[in-house]
Amino acid sequence: MKRIILISLAIIIVVVLIMGWIFFGPATKFSQPSRYLYVRDDPSAAEQIMRQVDTAHLIRNSSLFNFLAKQSKAWQRVKPGRFEITKGESIFSLVRKLRNNSQSAVRLTIKKIRVREDIAHIIGRNFSSDSSTAISFLSNNDSLIDLGVDTNTVMTLLIPDTYFFNWNTSVRSILVRLKNEQEKFWEKNNRRQKASSLNLTPNQVYTLASIVEEETNKNDEKGNVASVYYNRLNKGMKLQADPTVKYATRNFAAKRIYTNYLSTPSAYNTYLNYGLPPGPICTPQTTTIDAVLNMPRTDYLFFVARSDFSGYHQFSDNFAEHQKYARQYQEALSEWLKRDSLNKNSAH
Repeated sequence: MKRIILISLAIIIVVVLIMGWIFFGPATKFSQPSRYLYVRDDPSAAEQIMRQVDTAHLIRNSSLFNFLAKQSKAWQRVKPGRFEITKGESIFSLVRKLRNNSQSAVRLTIKKIRVREDIAHIIGRNFSSDSSTAISFLSNNDSLIDLGVDTNTVMTLLIPDTYFFNWNTSVRSILVRLKNEQEKFWEKNNRRQKASSLNLTPNQVYTLASIVEEETNKNDEKGNVASVYYNRLNKGMKLQADPTVKYATRNFAAKRIYTNYLSTPSAYNTYLNYGLPPGPICTPQTTTIDAVLNMPRTDYLFFVARSDFSGYHQFSDNFAEHQKYARQYQEALSEWLKRDSLNKNSAH
């Protein structure tokens, strides 16, 4: 009798250990560090998840996973969103994650973006809303009015940084959050007051910074570049900023601005129109925005690339001096192109 009890106890222990291993041991089948389950706003959450589990072969024993999810009422509690499955995760851990709605946040990193289509593409790639839904919202003034922007200024809501959202966050909710972050940005470091002292709105500063961003990547001269355009604005001169012509033509890869480009009809073409363009031509770095807000007071009205190809510029307060520097640069460029051509020919 004692032997039977011991055998029965041993069997029970083995069964418990096996069941423990099944439910608490590694249950995934993929080799990547992690995979994701996506749940849309649909009552059939269980069907959605099980279809993904079976189709992608994510879990070794999907039947046991489904059983535990049913018994724990995870299917009734799971909310729309994105859930991460890590390599080696247990069935129990995953079911608990679904039951507790422990979603995996989407990291939205905003760097340089030029047009609405770019941000729509990013939203479509990372969130439940597709890019067509995003561009439809971003291109509709009626949708944007309560955010205090229009189709030209909507990009001013994008302060380059990294933000975290739930995967199923709507396009509007994404922009509401970005607007809140934008307002916090302008309230810091007296930025709003600095803009006012320049007789510019935050949106105008952002737009001016977007031009500066495209003109130079040298942080220590961004203030001088900003002062050139600011001085032109105050003198009623056309800005004649080459990056705005690139934006007007949508030819962002252009290395040179040819004369025929300057007549491109567009509100963004500052060779044709006075004042700032109606909106930014890219998302400027926060350092560039601050360079505009803290720009030095200069008399500069012109600048041209230095002839040493250092990436820096020569600044002038009169056109005659500017022409001299421009000739130096053109001569150096022609000489460089000539040498480059000879080197290519000799290589053949």
